[in-house]
Amino acid sequence: MQNLSFQYPAWYLLLCVALGAGYALTLYFKDKTFVEQHPNLHKILGVLRFLAATVLAILLLQPLLKSLLTDTKKPVVVLAQDESESVGSVLDGAALEQYKSDWQALKNDLTKKYEVKEYAFGSEVREGVDFEMKDKISNISNLVKEVSDLYGNQNLGAVVLATDGIYNEGSNPLYAGTKLNAPVFSVAIGDTTQQKDLVLKRVFHNKIAYLGDKFSVQMDVAARNCAGSGTTVTISKLDGNNVRNLQTIPLAINQADFFTTREVVLDANEAGVQRYRISLSQVSGEKTTANNSREFFVDVLDARQKLLIVANAPHPDLSALKQTLEFNKNYQITIGYINDLKVNVADFDFVVLHNLPSSRNDASSVLNVLNARKIPRMFIVGTQTNLARFSQVQPLLTIQGDQQNTNDVQGIFNPNFSLFTIDENLQRTLPNFNPLTAAFGDFVARGDAQVLLYQRIGRVDTKYPLLLFGEENGVKMAVLAAEGLWRWRLFDYLQHQNHDIFSELIGKNFQYVTVKADKRRFRISTSKNIFNENEPVILDAELYNESYELVNEPDVRLVITNGDRKEFNYTFNKTAKGYTLNAGVFPVGNYRFRGTVTFNSQNLTFDGQFSVQPIQLELYETTADHAMLRRLSSEFGGQVFYPAQLAALGDSLLARDIKPVIYSTTHTRPVINLKWIFFLLLGMLSGEWFLRRYFGAY
Repeated sequence: MQNLSFQYPAWYLLLCVALGAGYALTLYFKDKTFVEQHPNLHKILGVLRFLAATVLAILLLQPLLKSLLTDTKKPVVVLAQDESESVGSVLDGAALEQYKSDWQALKNDLTKKYEVKEYAFGSEVREGVDFEMKDKISNISNLVKEVSDLYGNQNLGAVVLATDGIYNEGSNPLYAGTKLNAPVFSVAIGDTTQQKDLVLKRVFHNKIAYLGDKFSVQMDVAARNCAGSGTTVTISKLDGNNVRNLQTIPLAINQADFFTTREVVLDANEAGVQRYRISLSQVSGEKTTANNSREFFVDVLDARQKLLIVANAPHPDLSALKQTLEFNKNYQITIGYINDLKVNVADFDFVVLHNLPSSRNDASSVLNVLNARKIPRMFIVGTQTNLARFSQVQPLLTIQGDQQNTNDVQGIFNPNFSLFTIDENLQRTLPNFNPLTAAFGDFVARGDAQVLLYQRIGRVDTKYPLLLFGEENGVKMAVLAAEGLWRWRLFDYLQHQNHDIFSELIGKNFQYVTVKADKRRFRISTSKNIFNENEPVILDAELYNESYELVNEPDVRLVITNGDRKEFNYTFNKTAKGYTLNAGVFPVGNYRFRGTVTFNSQNLTFDGQFSVQPIQLELYETTADHAMLRRLSSEFGGQVFYPAQLAALGDSLLARDIKPVIYSTTHTRPVINLKWIFFLLLGMLSGEWFLRRYFGAY
């Protein structure tokens, strides 16, 4: 429907007509040019000029053409299908095929009156239903919220919710606080009968453990209608296709509604992500055994470091150090002597040189390996140390003196030391410990060395360094410019009946110098080491040039290998300054990966691993919750139907008096924009001009 409106008063149209008439009369009323050719020609020309002038004048009034557009929208009916594994365990085979046929028939019937929207839900809400029934999670409240967000302001006629009522993620849909402006019709799938079933409900465990430690695993076991039966809890470790039983626990079920918690302690005796399984042996007549086992993963970190103490000769300091450091399970301590060294120095993460280099052995072979491998080190200077050689092989301290003459020195703390924090009790107590033995001479700190302890000689506090730290070419070093640590350890025990103060001092020192800085120019990191089986594995990579600036010009390739040694090849995507890769979803298992890149003619590699753990939530609640569905439908003014009643559900929805909504829209446009007006004016003016030329007028 269209109508015409003007932005000026309507009586202006009379002026337009008068203007057109006046213009036409002025030109043709007394014009006798065409009387001889055709007696009425001047009248025809006058009419054409009158019409053209009048229309042009009217267009100057900016008339508007208004159109009223109407659109009828059918009511919307949402068909939502739960595609979780718990529904799939009920609808399979012939039952699923029949259900799919009935669902399609329901959809076709409703299309006659409604606009039908299909959604599948489980782990997430997605448009369309494929009846795969593979979702590992049920989240009904998320579906209700999604429908409310999408159709809350539309003409929503009804929501059909086909589910078993079991949810294991999100809140109870009854109390989610989401309101729908339409009735909810539930299709109740599954069986509410309590069957005979043994369930391993939950497993609590450490996600991370350290190599050599123990960690506890707690499990909740439930049983329904299994009174008088017995089962066995078996804890196993899986390595590829190999299964090794670790522990077994017999369990007697003494009541129909049975629940118990058990705890076991396992050894973290192998580094890497370890895969474990807890399983319950089947009881007679059990409905399903799919929920009798659970798998879990523990990331066992190898934080141990191999420490080597190389001495010029036997000394009580060696035992004092070893006994103190061995309390830290992350340290493996080895003692060797320079003249009979039976270990490979390159295999160690940190080396202590006691009284080395000495007058009898300059320790060149050991120092060469330390420098070549950039291994952190600590020097303990004593009466056997060659002071001149010592001053040459490290950049922190110069000692000019005679090791034949010594001083008894105590340690006083440097208040400006900032590499790590020192306990106030240690700062207050250590200066009173028995003195150590230091060489007599001048002690000068060099370079960027930071002094923790200065020497107190007698009652005089000097600026001679006693314990200091530093770094050269990325290698951390420490120097203790005296021997006799065993005295401090014994004195600590004599005063306090423990070695806590001495252990803290030694522990802080070694913790600082043994911390490794990651200097690799090519690195690959994962957001976590253990992924769920329904989430993608995402990796990030960084590449540095020789100046440790981020670059990403070359392509980075990745090979992921599963437990069967099958390889999956990828190429990273480039970001602003790095790389990223979404490798997708992987099956349950352990995986290793190797990244490679060629940069400035150098082949750089990075190796790592990750694991994928199963999500088994859908297996541990097998009894349908139709009571919740009845309450939900009742709250929103709907009804409950069963899978065999889909046709009746369709009839019920078609019988409801849900009116369509008519939307009206007014479309306004200027008349001057109409093309036919232009051609009309062009036709009248052209016709007038043609007639005048044809009959000889100019």
